[in-house]
Amino acid sequence: MSKVIISCAVTGAMHIPTMSDALPLTPEHIAEESIAAAEAGAAIVHLHARVPETGAPTGDPDIFARFLPVIKQRTDAVINITTGGSPAMTVQDRLSAATRFKPEMCSLNMGSMNFAIFPAARRISEWKQDWERDYVVNSDDFIFRNTFRDIAYILQSLGEAGTKFEHECYDVGHLYNLAHFLDRGLVKPPFFVQMIFGILGGIGADLDNLMFMKQTADRLFGKDSFQWSVLAAGRHQMPFMTQAALMGGHVRVGLEDSLFIEPRKLATSNAQQVEKARRILAEMGHEPATPAEARAMLGLKGGDRTAI
Repeated sequence: MSKVIISCAVTGAMHIPTMSDALPLTPEHIAEESIAAAEAGAAIVHLHARVPETGAPTGDPDIFARFLPVIKQRTDAVINITTGGSPAMTVQDRLSAATRFKPEMCSLNMGSMNFAIFPAARRISEWKQDWERDYVVNSDDFIFRNTFRDIAYILQSLGEAGTKFEHECYDVGHLYNLAHFLDRGLVKPPFFVQMIFGILGGIGADLDNLMFMKQTADRLFGKDSFQWSVLAAGRHQMPFMTQAALMGGHVRVGLEDSLFIEPRKLATSNAQQVEKARRILAEMGHEPATPAEARAMLGLKGGDRTAI
């Protein structure tokens, strides 16, 4: 049976508390959700932090410190800290936790882009927190910044600690940006490409686009130099996950990417999505990779070499 890495993105920075009661906001809830996702079969947990009192996204490493050690103590999962944070943060804010904790993995957006959720405001009449409405409505003016200089700085500064990356590619151009850094020697095989579909500002969630992104990655990198995974936003999450697995890829689920477990039904937890992904994979003859197997596939340094 072939092994598939399941990543779980536990909370993210774009979904707001009003959208789902299941979205983890406090350090304690983020830890609980991460542990449950790992127990359900996720080899990697992809982590953001929230201000506990309001649920607003934050890059504060002191808040990360309230849940990272708990996850490390209670699971063997690969801890993957965001360097994306939110579009409202500076690059230094986004890097503060990763710089302090030197994790095995960090996410890394492979280019600057528009990143928006403002159409969701039309579906919300009451907001739980004061900050939420402006954050959602004004996302039509969000630019997620990651210039070539930013990316080089992140690769060099975290690479010195042996951290490797979930290279998040939201469009075809991001694959070419990754190829540029591969040519410069700042990225070395084996590396991990996360192809992302359905974000307003990125490539659309059309299956033809998935095929084209994979073909482009194969042409640019060579099939044996990288591992690849797919995530898709909202209602596209499970169909794209399934197609990626059929094509030999890895998968990412979690409440950062979709708040639902099936059409018009909110998920009750991250673990529920991991369990569904695991069932789908089993029907295709796949098993979830263990954290140790994921580390071997991705060439990670091991949890004992972090500062968590």
